[in-house]
Formats: sequence, C-alpha cells, structure tokens
Amino acid sequence: MQVSAQSASGKVTGKLTDKKTGELLIGVTVLVQQSAKGAVTDVEGRYLLQLAPGTYTLDFKYMGYQTKSIADVVIKAGQTVNLDIALDEPKSKELQEVVIRGSYKQETINALYVAQKNNPSISSGISGESIRRSPDRNTGEVLKRVSGASIQDNKYIIVRGLSDRYNTATINNAILPSTEPDRKAFSFDIIPSNLVDNIVINKTASPDMPGDFSGGLVQVYTKDIPTENYLQVSAGFGYNTQSTFKDIKGMARGKNDWLGFDDGTRALPSSFPKSAAKYNALTLDQQLDQTRKFKNNYGVQSFGNALPSANFQLTWGNRSRLKNEGSFGSIISLTYRNSETINPSERFDYQADSKSPEYGFDDILYKYNTSVGAIANFTYVKGNNKVSFKNIANRIFDNVFVERSGYNNDNLQVIRSYGQDLTEKTMINSQLEGSHKLNQHDWKLDWNLNYSLTDRNQPDMKTLSYGKPISAKDDPSVPYRAQVPFGTAARNAFRFFSGLQDNSFGGNVQLAVPFNIGGVKQTLKAGGMKLYKTRYFSARALGYVWADAGSYNEAQLEAGPDKIFSAENIRPDAFVLDEITNKTDKYDATSDLVAGYVMFDNKIGDKLRIVWGARGESYYQYVKTADPSGKTVKQDVTYFDFLPSANFTYAVNDKSNIRLSGSRTVSRPELRELSNFSFYDFVTFSSMMGNPYLKRATITNVDLRYELYPRAGEAITASVFFKDFTDPIEQNVDPGSTPNRRLISFSNAPKAQTYGFEIELRKKLDFISAETFMKDVTFFTNAAIMRSSVDLQGLTSDNLSRPLQGQSPYLVNAGLQYASPDNGLSVSALYNRVGHRIFLVGFQGYEDIYENGRNILDLQISKRILRQKGELRFNYGDILNQASIFYQNTDDKKKYTKGTDQVINSVKFGSNISLTFSYQFGLGKKK
Repeated sequence: MQVSAQSASGKVTGKLTDKKTGELLIGVTVLVQQSAKGAVTDVEGRYLLQLAPGTYTLDFKYMGYQTKSIADVVIKAGQTVNLDIALDEPKSKELQEVVIRGSYKQETINALYVAQKNNPSISSGISGESIRRSPDRNTGEVLKRVSGASIQDNKYIIVRGLSDRYNTATINNAILPSTEPDRKAFSFDIIPSNLVDNIVINKTASPDMPGDFSGGLVQVYTKDIPTENYLQVSAGFGYNTQSTFKDIKGMARGKNDWLGFDDGTRALPSSFPKSAAKYNALTLDQQLDQTRKFKNNYGVQSFGNALPSANFQLTWGNRSRLKNEGSFGSIISLTYRNSETINPSERFDYQADSKSPEYGFDDILYKYNTSVGAIANFTYVKGNNKVSFKNIANRIFDNVFVERSGYNNDNLQVIRSYGQDLTEKTMINSQLEGSHKLNQHDWKLDWNLNYSLTDRNQPDMKTLSYGKPISAKDDPSVPYRAQVPFGTAARNAFRFFSGLQDNSFGGNVQLAVPFNIGGVKQTLKAGGMKLYKTRYFSARALGYVWADAGSYNEAQLEAGPDKIFSAENIRPDAFVLDEITNKTDKYDATSDLVAGYVMFDNKIGDKLRIVWGARGESYYQYVKTADPSGKTVKQDVTYFDFLPSANFTYAVNDKSNIRLSGSRTVSRPELRELSNFSFYDFVTFSSMMGNPYLKRATITNVDLRYELYPRAGEAITASVFFKDFTDPIEQNVDPGSTPNRRLISFSNAPKAQTYGFEIELRKKLDFISAETFMKDVTFFTNAAIMRSSVDLQGLTSDNLSRPLQGQSPYLVNAGLQYASPDNGLSVSALYNRVGHRIFLVGFQGYEDIYENGRNILDLQISKRILRQKGELRFNYGDILNQASIFYQNTDDKKKYTKGTDQVINSVKFGSNISLTFSYQFGLGKKK
C-alpha cells in the first residue's frame, strides 16, 4: 500500500452482488490489506470506507463465496470512488479458501456484466453511473436513452410503440399516481436526474410486479444516503426559435402566476350559489347581481416579449455517522421552471364521406408554464436494517391562451375566437419503507407504506367567439358580432370551473427466503400489496345569454372582449349568466386493489435459471355518475385476475443469454374513462365523455430474446414478441358526431393482436481506430418493427381489421455519444422517430385519425469545469422542428401524404436552445 502525505481523505463505496443472480449480498466483510480498517455491507449490500489518499488492495469475504482481492484502488483527496463487486460461489466444494485476484478496472467491468445479465425479466435499464456521465437534467431525458423506449412531449414514455395506457411506473417499488387525471401517464420530467440511482424498464412480467401493464413497467429508484455532504446549485436559460422575444398575448394574469399559484383572479366568486339549482332559482335581478361579481377578464392584452425559459435547481445532500454505528442520510432538492411559448396551429374537420372541410381555423397558442418541485428523502441504516422516508411534491401551472380566426360552414360565418384555459396540477407522493435482514439464514423483509395526492383545478376556463357572414368576409363595413345566444347558454361565450382530488393509500410487503436444492441456492419470494384510491370531481358550467329576449340591442354585440361583459353591460336589456351545469358534471369514484403473489427463483445447474410463479389481483371499482338525462348511474364491479408468469434464462456463456418469457397481464380503465362527464375542449373543438360500461382488458404476452454483452457498456440484443388482447380499450370518435359537435369517448374492441421484432446495439468505436478519442465514443441504436390488428368482424360492414389504437408500426432511437473521463467533455447526438399511429378510431364514413411520425434530433454538450466541481451544459432540442400532424387517410397508404390526406391538426413547437451552469460545493465531512 502506498499512502501520500496529504491529510484530506477520500472514500470508496459500492454494492456487493451474487455474480450469477444479481442478488444483493448482506454482511460481506470488506478489509483493507495492511490496515486495520474495514466495513460490512448493509441490508442493501452497500459498503463505505473512508481512507487517506493512496493506492490500496481490498479483500471481500463472504461465507460460501470465493474471496475476491481487488488491487489498484486509487483514492484521491476529497473524491469518492465507486467499486461494485460481484462474488461467485466456488465451483469446487473443497474446504480450502479460494481467492480470486483482479484490478479495480477489471472488476468495474465484471460488476457491469452482472447488472446487465441478471435481471430475471426481459428488461432494459440505465445505471446511476451512466446518468452521472450524461448531460440529462431530468428523468424524462434519461429515458430517451433506454432501449425500446421513446419519450412523448419530453415527459411521457412509450414502450414498444404502445400507448401510455399500457405502461405503469413505480418509484422505489410504490406505484406512481398518474400526473394526468384524464389519462394513465406519468410526467417523468418532474424527477431530477441527479437524484436517480437507477432506472429499469421491464418489458415482461414477473409475479412480484404490478399486473397492470403490457408495454413496460418503469421502475425508478432514487438515492438514499449520499456518499458525501454537498450542496449543488444549477441555473439555466433557454431560447425557443419561434417564441422567445416575440410578442405574447393572453387574458388577465395574476400576480402569483410566476410562482405557480392563482391569486384569486380566476376564482369563482365566494358568494356565488353553491349549486346550479340554487342559482337558477334566483330572480333575474338576483342573477344579474351575481353575474356582476365575476371579473371582466376577457380582455386580450400583450404581455410584452416572451422571456427566455428559466430552470433553477438546489440540491442538498448530507450523511451523518451516528454513535451507535448507524448512518443517517438526507437528500433535499428544489426545482423551479418557467417558460413562455408560441405555437402556430391549423385545425380542420370534415363531415362523414366529405372531402371538403366543414371548418378551417388558424390558431395561435400562447402558453405560460410554471413548474415548482421538491424531493426530500431521509434514510436511516444500521447493520441489517434500513428505514427511509421519501417524498416528492410537484406543482404545475399551465396557462394556454388561444387566438383563433377562420371559417365555419355550419353557420356560414367567418369567425374570430378567443379562449383561455388554466390548469393547476399538484402531485404529492410520500413513502415510508423498510428493508431488514431477519436472521443468519439471510431471510429478507421489505415493506412500503405510501400516500399520493393528485389535485387538479381548472379555474375560469373562458371562450368567446365573434362572427360575421362569409359573404362579408372582405367587407370591413360589416362588423364582427359576439355569438351570444338567446335562452340557453352555449360554448361561444362560456365560463367553466372544475376541481378534482384524487387520494391513494397503499402498502406492500415482501419476504424473501433462500433455500438449497442439491447444494444450489434457490429463493422463494412471497408478498402482497394494497392500493385504495378515492376520487371526487365536480364542475360548474356557465355561459352568457341575453337577459330578456324581447328587449335587446344587437349593437352591444360589437363591443370588444375587454368591454362586452363589463358591469355596465350586465343588465336586463343586455347580458346575464346562465348556468348549464347538470348531473353529469360531477362524479365520485373508488378503487381498491388487493394483490398477493408467490415467486420461485430456481437455478438448474450452471446454465438455466427459471423465475416463475403467479400473482392474484382483486380489483374493485365504484363510479357514481349520471347519464345525459340526469339519471344516476352506479357501476360497482369486482374483477379477480390470476396472472401467472415464467421467465427462463439460459446462459450460453459468460457474455450471452437466451431468454424466454410468458405472462398474463391486464389493462384497467382509468376512473375518468368510466364517467359520463363531458368536457368541452376549445383548443381541439371537441368534447370528451367517459363510458361507465368499459371492461378491463386482459393480455397474454410471449417474448424471446438473445442478448450478447461483448464488453462493459456494450450490448447486442434481438427480440421477438407477441401480445394477444381481449377487450382492449380504445379512444374513438362517437358515431353520432359532427365536426361542430365532435364527441370523443372510449370503447372495448373484441380482440387484438400485436407482434414485433426489436433489436438493440450499443458499441464503442475503438474497433475502428486505436486512438484514445475513439475509446470514448459510443454508438447506440434500438429499433422495433411492430404489426397489430383489431378484429372488427361483426362490428362493421367493411374493413374487418385495422391497427390497434395507439400502436406504432415502428420505433427508432439512435445516438452517438462522446464522453471523456479525462477532460470532462461529453457530446451526445440523439435521434428518435415513432411511426404513424391511430390517434382516434373513426366510424363508418369517417376515417380513423392518425398521428404522423416526427423526426426528432437533439444535441447535448457538457463540460466539467472549475476542478470538476462545475458543469456547463448546452442543449439544442428538436433541431428539425417538424410539425406535429394529425390526419385522415384518403388512400390505402397509412403514412401521411402531403396535399392528399385530410389534415385535422398541424402544430409546430419550435426548437429549444438552452445553456445551464451547475456547481457542487463540498460541505465537509461527518465523522
């Protein structure tokens, strides 16, 4: 051992696993040769040693395993070395001790092999070390790098081309709530990447996983105890090529919008009657008095030039060694983001069997977004016990103002319309979890208690439309007039308020019991979980009408948005609010999931491993809603699903596996999809209504994969897969719809099938040249080709099959990455394309609406500076800035043909250029 004279110390830390199974090893003794120092791995298989600068040899000893001696471990002052170790059981049962010797560099490679090869299910993942080397700021960006996955809107994951309803996400083994109450999707951009320990996307099921997925189960694990005390700060600013420094418009804003909270500007007046019945029972004078209490905030104003986007993050990590030889760690992070963007859009729709648009709109969407997030994790570890309290909170303030012009042949008018929709979303997730080694036989108990809150508030969504005859389109002497109706309110002069609260209470427990068969170690796992969820939603729908159909002055309709509904125009011969809230505008819902499972992890000889068992899930759902007539509708259903699965892994050699998997899973409707509530979306000019009679879908999954890991960080895999769906849930356009009354709903198709082929290649380019530069360059790509068909026999008179709604026919990810450990420079170029897919299922005479594929190219450059403490990061996102297009086919080719296919919607988002600086302060050491 060579020790320098420096007084400052460094650290070495890592994780101990079984080489053949990847199982964590608890109680491994770590010794420093020629020293009295040592450590023992905790309940997570982790160890930590604090050493003076120098070069060391470490010994790793564990009963029943070969001792491993690792040389050339270099410790530098103030730095932490990560050294994960994989131990192997002896091939001989002789009593003499066998010592395996290796170097630090070699063992780092071996540990990576173990992580890549030994997940029992077919999966793809990315380690904390890879995340640290990448310039990705949040988990959404990290997931772009995972095989078979792509990211939609920089935050929603798509696995194997399947829509988000077939994916499930967990964080630290607790099911994550959907951040989007109207869909089953989690916004991964709210989790900072520097707090992630590792991510795994499981593409096949095992009994210990939730049964509600078919595309992928995304497992995110956040960090527990940091290896050192630190404070990290980062600040970044971004430029959007079609938005920044351009004039941005909107209706009235509140003074707290930049913090993500409405200051009451858009709130329903506190004295307003609590129900539609109470308001409609008032006299006209009383209704006029209540109407005047609403702020006249329809006026359109300029807020100056759109500012550059801003992104700030503060992260604090602390580790304390306690007197009882335990450790307590804390990681707290605060994140703030703000952006203003301008998105030009075109929108059309067509009557059934018609090639001419019924309407054509030119929209400009002005978006103001604020996001505030916090993560706070606290962990206590002592020996064989670990307890953690982990929390995530996020607040999203998303305000969209739409300025619309165009024509509508329904009433032969040219129109000018305005709409504003603010959505405030709050997500809170808290977990108390523990992990314990119970006895000398390595029994292990893991448990988790969790709570999630999803709150969605939509205060004062407003629309206001003006029109004049198409024949007077170019005649300035004919004024535009507000489309305020007589009698019952309509959506042309509309105000809408809604609130949703979703509470989830969950818990899970697992006991792992190792045992031997013929001297070979096996494992039995048994466990269960419960997730109880309640939801309450209510809305108020109001619209302006003429107060007295017999006494009015049409000239009042020519007033601009800033004046038309001001207090002086709320009177008997002008306007009053009419409430059109009905019983379908609220619903109560409850779901209760109880699951139990038994799983065996069996090894047969040195080559074959079988992970098999079954999971039983009892799912109860209750929805109280109403039908359009106002009659109360209650759905009270309980499903029990028996979900067997088996994963076979045959180790061809130390570098390759053949895997075969079969499983049964389900896809359940979201509570929103079961409600008759109809929501009108001004942007899409359509309404969405649930279906209380939806059934859950069941899926049979079969996968076969060959995988080769030539070297650490390299992979070559090829997979084929097949999925058989019964009662798949699809989003469709209701057959009674017209362009001006388009209704989107949900239904079960009878049967569907999906099959595909998937390949992955990750290869360093040093085979091209021996130059040092090429050793740091990695090329990676993954691609999937998929085909799907829905059996429509008996449902239509033609077109007996079509692709499954939301299923892409292909998916391509590719990238080139340069990452140098010497100069701290990292450069990544990433390409992604998801093939065209059915966005909405049509009906007889009205073609399916497809979403076209887009080519997305991103560039990221980062450089470590200031003695590796700082980092400067440059991102150029969506360089090509291709339009997002939704269309209907007019020929047999399903891909988009410009000038031929009927465009439903086209929107451009602009390219994003950002520069971020981060710096990490050391905060000293805790003894």
